[in-house]
Amino acid sequence: MKTNKSCEYGVGDNSYKMAGELAGIIQLVEDFYHNMATLKAAENVRNMHSKDLTLSSKKLAYFLSGWLGGPKLYAEHFGGINIPLAHKHLTVGVAESEAWLLCMQKAVDKQNYEAPFKLYLMEQLRVPAERIRQVSTG
Repeated sequence: MKTNKSCEYGVGDNSYKMAGELAGIIQLVEDFYHNMATLKAAENVRNMHSKDLTLSSKKLAYFLSGWLGGPKLYAEHFGGINIPLAHKHLTVGVAESEAWLLCMQKAVDKQNYEAPFKLYLMEQLRVPAERIRQVSTG
């Protein structure tokens, strides 16, 4: 990943580019779901997903594309989404939220991102994780 010290994350498509555009996001999502499948701490979160993660992986990658300032692929393919409400039916407590974030942190750490972007991305991902936890039925 090229270093761009003048890049302001969250402005325009800067974060999308820093994440490696769609190919980089797809790799991040693959690593994320690998962590979810292999980390004991994430077992409950993994069990909230279907056995086949193909659609979940595509939806997450497409969502992250738009969320990071790139093409709005999720909306193009699946329509609009409200992340907290889409997960409201799940029982997501602090442990599940932290397990999800752990899987994402390990996936982010594996990417060839600048260290400041890794920190920024995890700070940003805590926001929807917390909102999902707040609306959870659990």
